[in-house]
Amino acid sequence: MITLALSKGRIFDETLPLLAAAGIEVLEDPDTSRKLILPTNQPDVRVVLVRATDVPTYVEHGGADLGVTGKDTLIEHGGQGLYQPLDLQIAKCRMSVAVRDDFDYATAVRQGARLKVATKYTTIAREFFASKGVHVDLIKLYGSMELAPLTGLADAIVDLVSTGKTLKANQLVEVEQIMDISSRLVVNQAALKLKQVAIRPILDAFTNALQKGNSTS
Repeated sequence: MITLALSKGRIFDETLPLLAAAGIEVLEDPDTSRKLILPTNQPDVRVVLVRATDVPTYVEHGGADLGVTGKDTLIEHGGQGLYQPLDLQIAKCRMSVAVRDDFDYATAVRQGARLKVATKYTTIAREFFASKGVHVDLIKLYGSMELAPLTGLADAIVDLVSTGKTLKANQLVEVEQIMDISSRLVVNQAALKLKQVAIRPILDAFTNALQKGNSTS
């Protein structure tokens, strides 16, 4: 049995065409099914639904053989024990710094003042500001990030940005882009050896689908 870990939402939806290229079709809709383990048209392949942040953990410890997760999640997790063969070029967005539209970010950073930064992505934020020589006090939040500058909890946030509409709606502006984010295929290293005959065709199908997509774009 090959187990693939996915999270609901954009990553799940954008992984489906790649699975189809491998001849794999998920037989139930995660939005309507209450099941956390979904069957596919291949009797030896199943999909498990987990939180996006848990995908690397499931794959690392053998709860799943493969998974699809964002570069942001992998950096925060550390990526230990994971083989990362493919950037799937799906669920694209960016990791950015945002502040209130009336906050003088450029001056604050240039003066080397301590910044209070709210984020779920503490590793990425810490490394980014350290590379700029800026001292930061990190405040870990798990949601409603935009509230932090509005309530005075933080001077800035580090968060994923797709369209920027949520920032604009909350009078925040994007002041620096840290990195581009897309989702990666991750594979359990032991499974890659022990289940190579079953896993390799999936990897090859994903690779071919990506190459076709790149050649037509």
